[in-house]
Amino acid sequence: MPSYYKTEAIVLRSIRLREADRVVHLYTNLRGRVGAVAKGVRRTRSRFGGRLEPFFRLSLVLYEGRGELHTVTQAETVESYPRLREQGASLNAAAGACEAVLRLFAESEANAAAYNLLCRELQLLNGEPSAAGPANLLAFRLKLLLAAGFVPELSGCVRCGSKERITAFSASSGGVVCRECSTHEGFELGGRAHSFMKSALAAPLQEAPALDGAALNQVDRALSGTLEHHAHVHLRSVA
Repeated sequence: MPSYYKTEAIVLRSIRLREADRVVHLYTNLRGRVGAVAKGVRRTRSRFGGRLEPFFRLSLVLYEGRGELHTVTQAETVESYPRLREQGASLNAAAGACEAVLRLFAESEANAAAYNLLCRELQLLNGEPSAAGPANLLAFRLKLLLAAGFVPELSGCVRCGSKERITAFSASSGGVVCRECSTHEGFELGGRAHSFMKSALAAPLQEAPALDGAALNQVDRALSGTLEHHAHVHLRSVA
């Protein structure tokens, strides 16, 4: 039955609709990903003001009718993250984080870990512009894979279980591969790349280690392959 409900949400994307309305893609703490229409939001005297823009964290009242799109009836700002909009790198990193959540999680499936992770990422980008680099986005994607249940095996070879001589990564098998097993499948994964993945997964986002060069490309390829093979999601490279 049609009903109203209250939830917190991050605005992932906002699209113009007709002359005065917008369609917003939200990631909510109670319903997961939700599509909603905000009527009259582009009018000068709209009661929503500029709140329904990407990266805003909001307290919303939504009306769920019989259609696919819910309707925004109330919106209050919880956090606007204004400083991340002042730096191009922070803005791009925030857009990449929201895009990953939008593509990876289905509608109407709440995931508290993913919601909290996205809030922490936006908070970090808002407070530390220097964090907005490829290594940060890879660390975010790793943690997002963990929240979604697709995190690759990093502790030992996925074929034989060996924890020694890890030299490759196999997206199809779901993790790292040792030297002996790498002749059968996978691509090169150096020690720096493997160490980064383990450290970034275990540490808070703000403590993710630095990464560059070939190791950055290897981690990017490993995460992209995992997303495509197991979640059927393609995200733009960050390398």
